[in-house]
Amino acid sequence: MIEIAKGLLFPEGPIAMPDGSVLVVEIARGTLSKVLPDGSIQVVGECGGGPNGAAFGPDGRVYVCNNGGFDTEIREGQVRIIEGMSTYVGGSIQAVDLQTGAVETLYTEVEGEPLKGPNDLVFDREGGMWFTDHGKTYERQVDRGGLYYAKPDGSDIKEVVFPLEGPNGVGLSPDEDIVYVAETHVGRLRSWDLAEPGKIAGSFGKATRGKCVAGLPGDQLLDSLAVDDEGYVCVATIRNGGITEFDPHGGQTRHFPTGDPLTTNICFGGQNMTTAFITCSRSGTLLKTDWHRAGLKLNFNPY
Repeated sequence: MIEIAKGLLFPEGPIAMPDGSVLVVEIARGTLSKVLPDGSIQVVGECGGGPNGAAFGPDGRVYVCNNGGFDTEIREGQVRIIEGMSTYVGGSIQAVDLQTGAVETLYTEVEGEPLKGPNDLVFDREGGMWFTDHGKTYERQVDRGGLYYAKPDGSDIKEVVFPLEGPNGVGLSPDEDIVYVAETHVGRLRSWDLAEPGKIAGSFGKATRGKCVAGLPGDQLLDSLAVDDEGYVCVATIRNGGITEFDPHGGQTRHFPTGDPLTTNICFGGQNMTTAFITCSRSGTLLKTDWHRAGLKLNFNPY
């Protein structure tokens, strides 16, 4: 793996760009930033809070899941999470204009309930966004989150699945008939068949648990994810730092180590979509490597 940039403050949400740059969020810095091919870093938008996942929407803006922020500290040159939320400002869904840097907040609640910690998002071809809310963990209690679907113009948002155990990465199958969610603390990848955009199949309502694609043994946590063009789900893995590839058909897994125990996300780009860009948040680095399959081209991404 090749290091593209270092000095990032808890990078996440990578988006590969046609000019060779990569957009990332910096959670501990509160920004949407651009990593240029030479490794230099430019701030694109000041999001505040804790910008987490990012994706292009149908209007050309970059939509951001903002977890509201959590406490961090720099120890021995590395960013570490502290179990505290003195800087927490509440969760939201935002949109960033790349030309002006203007940040618009679209959603702060769903069905009268405040968003706690929006984490990752993906747009379907209809222009709607699936996103997860990871919830918030306090000293003696956990405020749980779920899976949501919203329109990018701020006009409609709904809770589709609730509750989930630390929902984090979210992605769609190539045919967009399945939605995947990685549950962090239990190390499970779950899936739901879709009846139509924004609606899961079946009659169990929002309490459905869907299907368990596979779970990881031992002390392994799952973070954000990307899907390749053959439908394999590539999930950033914490503690056993790297990318775990899930076969959605049989549940088999393969692990690709990065050397960073806080590997948080992956996206695809480059020629033929065969370059993987990986955010490593403990070391504050952005890596790239050749991947053995092409990544799935995301809706509305300019790549």
